[in-house]
Amino acid sequence: MKIKNNYQECITNFACSIEKYFGLTPKNNTLTYIDKLLEEKKPENVVVILFDGLGSRILDRTLEEDSFLRKHKYKEITTVFPATTTAATTSMRTGLNPIEHGYLGWNVFVQPIDKVITLYLNKEKGKETEDENFLKIKNQFYSFKSIPEQIEEKNLGKGIELFPFQKIIYHGLADMLKKIKEESEKPGKKYIYAYDDEPDHTMHEYGPDSKEVKKLIEERNVKVEKLSEELQNTMLFVIADHGHKKVKHIYLKEYPDILSTLERTTSLEQRAVSFYIKEGQEEEFKKLFNQYFGSDFNLYSKEEVIENNLFGVGEEHSLFRSSLGEFLAIAEDSDKCIIADGDIPLTSHHAGYSDDEIYIPLIIIDKT
Repeated sequence: MKIKNNYQECITNFACSIEKYFGLTPKNNTLTYIDKLLEEKKPENVVVILFDGLGSRILDRTLEEDSFLRKHKYKEITTVFPATTTAATTSMRTGLNPIEHGYLGWNVFVQPIDKVITLYLNKEKGKETEDENFLKIKNQFYSFKSIPEQIEEKNLGKGIELFPFQKIIYHGLADMLKKIKEESEKPGKKYIYAYDDEPDHTMHEYGPDSKEVKKLIEERNVKVEKLSEELQNTMLFVIADHGHKKVKHIYLKEYPDILSTLERTTSLEQRAVSFYIKEGQEEEFKKLFNQYFGSDFNLYSKEEVIENNLFGVGEEHSLFRSSLGEFLAIAEDSDKCIIADGDIPLTSHHAGYSDDEIYIPLIIIDKT
């Protein structure tokens, strides 16, 4: 197994540099060049804007070389595995790798309740209402304190999180940027983390290279530049959680022989698919999977995943191993997704191992 995520220089390590600057103790290594920059400049405000889905390769294809965001792209780094919002934004918010925080994908098998759960929605995969059994155990297994929360708790400064759906709510891009400016003008040392669910939402519907997405990215390029002109004593970072790839769909219901070997529906992601196999059916599943899908997916055993630190390094989350299944199938150069019960087919997706999906931009705008 070739590991493409660089767990010495990924989104987790960037988050750890912010922890270090604010006097917290990171659990993973930091990025020395970010440490040096922050220590030299000593900004009162550290602002991180995360644009969901705005992978580095997509950014480069969409904007001109002399555009504001591309001019300030310091380099590209990798996201965590899998390249998906659930895993990557949790790493950005905590400085932990997926192996540590347990948010391994959109849908995760939760052993204590024997269900595949859409963690961010608190729902069993494919269901419409929140799962009461999961809600009873969520705080025990899937709670964490974000970096801004830790900064506040330890009186190391002001920690601010902006979301369109929780914490400090904003309504649209302009309102998000307005709130960043307003918060940055308040006295004291501050960490402001702002999450924008675009262009990911539109990419899922139209594809990463669509005219609809291009318009969104160009708008963000212009408005972030305008925001930067209004900031003082601030180090502004722009980053993404993952990229995107236009996809085609494989429907497992069309392969009853494969389905007959499965213990339950698939979990994690559609391009990084976890399979739980009925006892004694492992070899049959492996033979059938490679026969049908071997040209589109690489199939790995649970043991290979663990041995190669695919989900990063660190202290294992208590449910990590039970969340893996017996096999994990990863799409790399292929454009395929695997659709099982409870999955929603989308035009474009992520969590695979293509460069478009795993490389993210690290954009630095010095307004000190």
